[in-house]
Amino acid sequence: MRDATITAIETTKSICPVCHRVIDAYLYEDGGALYISKNCPEHGRFKDLYWSDYQLYRRFKRYDVRVRARAESRVDGRSSNRSRREFNPSCPFACGLCTAHESHTVLGIIDVTSRCNLRCPVCFAGNFNDDYGGGRSIAKEPTAEEIRAIIDNFATNTNAAGIQFSGGEPTLRDDLPELISYARQRFEHVEVDTNGIKMAESEEYCRAIESAGTSVVYLQFDGVTDAPYEKLRGRKLLEVKKRAIENHRRAGPKPAIVLVPTVVKGVNDDQIGDIIKFAIENRDIIRGVNFQPISFCGRAPYRASERITVSDVLRGIEEQTGLLTRNDFFPPSLISMVLTSIGKSEVGCHFACGAFSYLVIKDGKAEPITRYMDMEKLAEIYRAKGRITPVAALRHIKLGFLKNLFVSVLRSHAYRDLSSLHFNLIFIGTMHFMDAYNFDLARVKRCVIHYGLPDGRIVPFCSYNNIHRP
Repeated sequence: MRDATITAIETTKSICPVCHRVIDAYLYEDGGALYISKNCPEHGRFKDLYWSDYQLYRRFKRYDVRVRARAESRVDGRSSNRSRREFNPSCPFACGLCTAHESHTVLGIIDVTSRCNLRCPVCFAGNFNDDYGGGRSIAKEPTAEEIRAIIDNFATNTNAAGIQFSGGEPTLRDDLPELISYARQRFEHVEVDTNGIKMAESEEYCRAIESAGTSVVYLQFDGVTDAPYEKLRGRKLLEVKKRAIENHRRAGPKPAIVLVPTVVKGVNDDQIGDIIKFAIENRDIIRGVNFQPISFCGRAPYRASERITVSDVLRGIEEQTGLLTRNDFFPPSLISMVLTSIGKSEVGCHFACGAFSYLVIKDGKAEPITRYMDMEKLAEIYRAKGRITPVAALRHIKLGFLKNLFVSVLRSHAYRDLSSLHFNLIFIGTMHFMDAYNFDLARVKRCVIHYGLPDGRIVPFCSYNNIHRP
């Protein structure tokens, strides 16, 4: 039952944070912010912040790109959704993907271990430490054969653009280089999530995972002082992060790192700008920053005062850098403009899932890509025609080297040219993974980041971490 004094902007489905039953929910505006409200017949009403800037939410909705996953659509000879199951009305409890799911797999995630060498208070997976899990019963670690089968499942039954090895701390697996090498036989893009501890210990290890075929390392990086690490990770880690970066810098020939800060209001949201400045200073190896607002699941206790949303992050970027404004950012689905052009999976995720932009480094100076590329015009063309032609790119991109790189991608349809484009830019983005308090089933149905499981299921990221994770 909805509060009669509140005007709902949108209706959706959510889950009760206590019992996880599916319940009706609605979004409403109050004081310039957007909230989600829901009422469980057993546990009462829940309200949470959805986006702190309602006008920015409306702007992102205007640029929404819906990419419907079709049963017969194929990319590079692979079925986009051959593994889909028949619709099950108990969604999202019946995952893997069913025919109600609207978007393609873009990134396939594989948890290769539940062991970890940290015990972070905010771990959304609630992974184990205790001598890396050796002293207690932990979730069964997948075998190398099971992991290879998951990779094959993604390659055969989805049109995923890449694979990401996660966990736990994946570098605790001795066979990680072999798994990376196997994944590169099926995918051009392979990522490794890590806290960087093992990379900081050994330059040789960095060289091993790099030579195995790692495309990019997703490095946990919560700030440029030790205070956020002590709060979020339980120990000082800044020097560890710097050693990991320096060791990987020597791994060659084109080592790449994306910094991944977990952002918590009142803990490190005042360091958003400094993290971006750190990335610019280390632009020879750092390809981007992907801010992740805290998700209150796993080990992270719910604290409404710590809630931070996509629009909060963008406001922090604008206020703390002087480089980018919130109007330089767009929904992640518009990355489809590039990926579709090279025959990769369209990013059909929900517009409220995150935001992205790029910095162009010219003559040692960082500037937003919107100064050189008319993103709004290109977005209009893409939404109307489903692709961007080289002619359109030439017309709406100003800077010479950027124009040449972008046109090369459109003409060659090659991953190597897409990689070259990214090596001349710094990606700045944010992705807000949901918890039981802000859970929106409309977003789950358009999720493009999917876990692959040993039993063959392919499960949306947020439903897995809130409902299905052991």
